[in-house]
Amino acid sequence: MQEKDIYMAKEAMQSAMKKGPTRVALIIGVILVFFLLLRPWVQIGAGERGVVLNFGAVQENVYGEGLHFRMPVMQEIIRVDVKVQKAETDAAAASADLQDVSSTVAINYHIIPDKANIVYQSIGIYFKERIIDPAVLEVVKAVTAKYTAEELITKRPAVSDAMKLSLTERLLAHNIAVDAFSIVGFSFSKIFMEAIESKQTAEQLALKAKRDLDRIKIEAEQTITAAKAEAEALRLQKANISGDLIELRKIEANLRAIDKWNGILPQVTGAGAVPFIGVGDIQKR
Repeated sequence: MQEKDIYMAKEAMQSAMKKGPTRVALIIGVILVFFLLLRPWVQIGAGERGVVLNFGAVQENVYGEGLHFRMPVMQEIIRVDVKVQKAETDAAAASADLQDVSSTVAINYHIIPDKANIVYQSIGIYFKERIIDPAVLEVVKAVTAKYTAEELITKRPAVSDAMKLSLTERLLAHNIAVDAFSIVGFSFSKIFMEAIESKQTAEQLALKAKRDLDRIKIEAEQTITAAKAEAEALRLQKANISGDLIELRKIEANLRAIDKWNGILPQVTGAGAVPFIGVGDIQKR
């Protein structure tokens, strides 16, 4: 072998040794990038649960909050919100007295966390449209039919409790829990509302008339009582008047007249006797 060939072989060997680590690093880098693209982990946020799918089949285990690993390609994780959510539904029904009633119902609900996989498998993610709205409509119609239109107003708490109880039972069968229930409002036909208003007006007028009548009775009783008291006072005063009292009153009157006399005798014509005031009365005594 010539010296030149030996030199070239040496150079080729050194070049191969220099390229080897670079290729290894490149291969490792490609593997890491591919690994990251497959995302072999999943993060479940607060108020969520992870439904595990193996090639599309729902599994029994449900991932809780936090970081979890999955098998790339084979497994898929579906996040299901289990926080309390709000839903409003408009419902039309008929009361026991056949009055048309329109109501708006608001509920707070949540998916039972441990049953998130069953809910996803049987319902999907459209809970309100598929389960909640139809259940609310059915419950409102069933409960409203047990009360008259007037009772729906006067017994609203009882109506609300009955609806909540029935709705809770229906949704619990689908692994949905009801946290709160409220009837936002009842509305009736215009004719019925006018009839209610007229009835209330008549009741108010009747109540006012009753109060006026009671007042008149009390005033009449007060007048009669005052008249009786005055008559009794006059009777007692009359009973106390006697002959001695009359004579005493006459003497008092004569004494008051003497006190007022100025000492000048009146000028009289005729027999000329000097008059004395009350002489006849004094002689009688």
